[in-house]
Amino acid sequence: MRLTLLLVFASSACLCADDKIAGRWEGSAQIPGEDLKLIVDLAPTDSGKWNGSVPIPALQLQGASLDGITLNGNDISFTVKTALADQHLGPAKFHGQLLPNGNLTGDFTQAGNTAPFALSKTGPPQVESPPRSTSIKPEWEGTWKGTYAMLGYDRTVTLKLMNRGAEGAAAEWEIVGKRDNKLPVDLVVQNGAFVTVDSHETGLSFEGSLANDEVKGTILQGPFESAVTLRREK
Repeated sequence: MRLTLLLVFASSACLCADDKIAGRWEGSAQIPGEDLKLIVDLAPTDSGKWNGSVPIPALQLQGASLDGITLNGNDISFTVKTALADQHLGPAKFHGQLLPNGNLTGDFTQAGNTAPFALSKTGPPQVESPPRSTSIKPEWEGTWKGTYAMLGYDRTVTLKLMNRGAEGAAAEWEIVGKRDNKLPVDLVVQNGAFVTVDSHETGLSFEGSLANDEVKGTILQGPFESAVTLRREK
């Protein structure tokens, strides 16, 4: 009987903690020179695990999926699955604690830098599903190559596009400037005449349209953008 009561109380405590953590949390991280606005959505699943996403408007980040959401009493930790990851130091991480006043505070770590954050619950969770790659038209498939200038020096870009059936399209993206960079691509989308390729981990994206066997487009990196013309590699 005593064991049964202990299990009931433990289960109730877990449910209470889940109820307190679940929701949409809004606030900011104190990065040097400014406060970075943060939105974090956390929702428990029927299986006892958690789903979550984090939009960061200032970084043009929409609903990046969360991973490894772990709740231990009033402590919570999670990582941002792919967006904001550093090639050498791994994914961005959050570690926080639920305070008696209902706020969530802790540290946000990205690329070796750590900033304190403070969030307050503003409503129910609005977890966003990660965007999925679409298929591309057959004429886009193949290897495309061109050059562009950004931040004072020339770079060569090679973009290989291919369809993967029901999984949509995939891309291999390489940029060679002062060094050779093979970019991780997590999204390829065709919308009408335009194809967009995103590497959220590196903050780089490409958008272009195809005409006369040339792709005219733009490469964007943060506030910088540069025009580029890609031609099919023979």
